[in-house]
Formats: sequence, structure tokens, C-alpha cells
Amino acid sequence: MAALLWGAGGVVAQPAAGGQRFWAPGDGQPLPAELSFPNASGALGLLNTGGAVDTRGHPFFTPLGTNGRACVSCHQPADGMSLSVATIRERWAATQGRDPMFAMVDGANCPNLPPGERASHSLLLDHGLFRIPRAWPPVGHDGKPITPQFDIQVVRDPTGCNTDAKHGLASAQPTVSVFRRPRPAANLKFITAVGFSFEPKSGLPLLRDPETGQYVSESLMADSRLLTLKAQALDAMRGHLEAQGQLSPEALQRMIDFENQVFVAQGSDRFGSPTDAAGAAGGPKHLAAAKAGVLQNLQRNPMWKEFLPWAAAAASAPATAGGGEAQQRWRASVARGAKLFSQRMFLVKDTGGINTFGFGNPVINSCATCHTMVNSGIDLAPGRVDLGTVNLPWAEPAPHLPLFKLSCKPGHKPHPFLGREVYTHDPGYALTTGRCEDIGKITTQSMRGLASRAPYFANGSAPTLRALVDFYNRRYNIRLSAEEIEDLVNLLGAL
Repeated sequence: MAALLWGAGGVVAQPAAGGQRFWAPGDGQPLPAELSFPNASGALGLLNTGGAVDTRGHPFFTPLGTNGRACVSCHQPADGMSLSVATIRERWAATQGRDPMFAMVDGANCPNLPPGERASHSLLLDHGLFRIPRAWPPVGHDGKPITPQFDIQVVRDPTGCNTDAKHGLASAQPTVSVFRRPRPAANLKFITAVGFSFEPKSGLPLLRDPETGQYVSESLMADSRLLTLKAQALDAMRGHLEAQGQLSPEALQRMIDFENQVFVAQGSDRFGSPTDAAGAAGGPKHLAAAKAGVLQNLQRNPMWKEFLPWAAAAASAPATAGGGEAQQRWRASVARGAKLFSQRMFLVKDTGGINTFGFGNPVINSCATCHTMVNSGIDLAPGRVDLGTVNLPWAEPAPHLPLFKLSCKPGHKPHPFLGREVYTHDPGYALTTGRCEDIGKITTQSMRGLASRAPYFANGSAPTLRALVDFYNRRYNIRLSAEEIEDLVNLLGAL
């Protein structure tokens, strides 16, 4: 099967390494211990530390509900255990929209739309977004109802779901529908690593796993609504897979064990050389061997230090080593990008989760100040930050997404930077806590395997890695040069 990549003119086809690219639910195709999938930056590497997997009857690969989906439907190996727009479009074309990933429950803009019509699935096909229905008002992790600090008004509803009599805010079961990208089911030891026993930004203790009593990272979901892999798996079965029965404890554990064994990262560059060549230490094997939960340190342990040796290699042999001058220039660019990520300082202003906890407004930061965990790029503290990707006035124009007006009630503090009335495409963490200060906060994501899973940000607002860098450059007026932008884009493509 052909692999689909982003090219200058859109989606283009390219043969996949090893042939198999898409794992359909229940197709029984084995998953080798190691795989490589071409992408625009070279090839993604996948490693299963548990060895090859017989997918027949495996709970991750088997339809467990009523709509034909399995976990793998939205967590594809070739897409870094997430799902790219390229794959989504390929499956639509190959199946005339009948693949289970297009199930109406959340693969459509709203379940009330005509099934099988492209317009009904436009957010998934054009932006890689699934509908996430959130009950309103929220219920806390302890099962107790939360009285929200704000009211929600639907200002614009292009999907029709938030104003629908059955699925909307005024329905018998009030629901807020937001639209988000699927997170990678890989490299999870980094996502679940607990670096502190408290939230450094607020000083509050971390939440605990209600079954084990252990602290949890709170970083699994975009809005921290689920705290453990077990809770996430059971919720996905009920919601995404529309399962009606129960999964045995043994099958549930088998699913979780598999997810914890999978590592993905860019395995080779566009010149065909492995990313652990010339002194660097890239690729999924590096991640599998690395310790999780390590905080970056600018002097001793800078972010993405595994690529810094490429700078010395390029300087010592610019025209001969590792594939020629063009490859050496690219490696030098990646190394410069790694250095920029940790050392380029700029002013961060009016950002919830950064400028709200005594750090100052503005505060001088680098990219690595918030993407703090070495080898992963997530925030070791629960990284819930309002970058402006969903809140106006900073969000990119998004007429395809719903727009909500959130009005903070009297007696409660307003949003720290946007006041008592906030316009947002996705209230984010506030849909979990009901607090005004949390409007628009989204947890940071793993930064590995990025080249295989465009588009980016939780709402898919950056179609390319260049668009991702451009957003930060505009949002914080970093004033990156053309070379610096290229260096950061090359770094992200090498991760």
C-alpha cells in the first residue's frame, strides 16, 4: 500500500518500507518488532520492545464495540501511533467513506448529519479532528459535580452540534462538542512520568490514581479529564468504539502493556541515513533506553542534546561524511535548531499557565522552558498552557470550528488576561475544572514522530511544521530569521 505524504501541492503517494502501512481492525496482520515508514523528512521508526505482535484477537487491534473500530483505527503505526490527515483521506478514498474511523459518533461533525457524505466528515478529512463530547457541567475526578465559574454561550456553530436538540448544550444531556486531534499511543513512559509530587505552577499537589494512590502526571489527555491509561482505555471503549460489554481485566492489561512497549521517533533522514549516525542518538531505540521524567538543564542536559554532535561532525567533514555536503548542511541545521530550542530567549506574555503563577508578565523564556522533559518535549509539570491556539484574539482564523462565549460569573476571578468574557474555539482544561483561569489551557504533547502525523496543535490549526513555528514566531514576536525558522523546522522533522 502506498504511504501518503505532504508535498508542495498537497498529498502525494510514496511506497512504504516493508509494504504494509495501514492496520485495519481485525485484519490479523502481524506487527513486527521494528518498522520503518517513509515520510516527508525521511522515515519514521517504530520499535515494540515486547517483540513482534500477533494482532489476531489482540485487544488493541480487535473491534471491541459496535461500530467496527479498534484502538488501532485512530492510532496507526505509520502515523506515529496517531492519525494523519493524509491517512484519513486515503482511507476515505479507498473505502468510499465506509472505514470505521468515520463512525458517526465522533468521526462526523455531528452524529445527526447524513452518513457517508464528505461534508458530514469535513473536520476529520480537512483537519484531522474528531468530535470530543464533554458533559456540561463537568463532573470531577472524584465523581462529584462541579459548579462552573462561567456560563457558556454558542456564538457560532458551523457543525450544528452544539445547538442540536439531541447533542447540544440545551439537550436533555447538555454537551459541549469540541474538536481535537488524536494523541499518539506511543512513548507513554514519558507522558505518564511524574516529576514532582505537586504542580510547580500552582503549588497544589498532583492528583492521585484512585486505585493505587500514586501520583499521576495529569498529561494523558488534552484537558486532563482522564488520569490513567486504564481510565483512558475504558473511556475510549465506551465512547470512540461504542462498546456495550466489558473487557476482561486480562485483556485490558494486555492492551495497556502493548501501549507501554511502543516507541516512535524519526528513524532516518531524508538522505536515507539513520538519525543515530555521526555521533547523534536519535530513533526509537534511543527513546526506549532513555530514562523518563528527566528535567532538561541548559548547561548539563539541554533539550535535544542527542543532535548536538551533528554540529561538530558537519564542521569537521562538510563535504564527505554521511552522504555528502547536502546531508551535512542539513545535520548542521538540525544541530543549530536544537541549540535554538534551548537557548534562544524571548518574551512570553499573557499566557495562562506561564505568566499566572509568579513568573512575571512578560517573562523571558526559551522553547525548552515549557517543553521541559528531555527526550520527549512535554512539560514535566502538568503542562497545561493557554498558548492562544484556541482563544481569541490569538487563535488562527477557524470558521470551520465552533465559537463559544464564556462569561465568568460574579464572585469569581476573571480570566487573567482576557477578562470576564472570553471567546474560544475550545475551553480546554476549563471543561474539566469549570474554572475561568483554565479557559483555553491544553496540555503539551510529545514531540516525537512529528513528521508522520500532521497537522499540529490539539485543534489541527498548523497544517505543517513550518506553520507551527510561524505561529510561535508571531504569537511571541520572537523575530526568527529565515535560517532560524528553517533550522527549527528541520529539528522538528528529525524528532
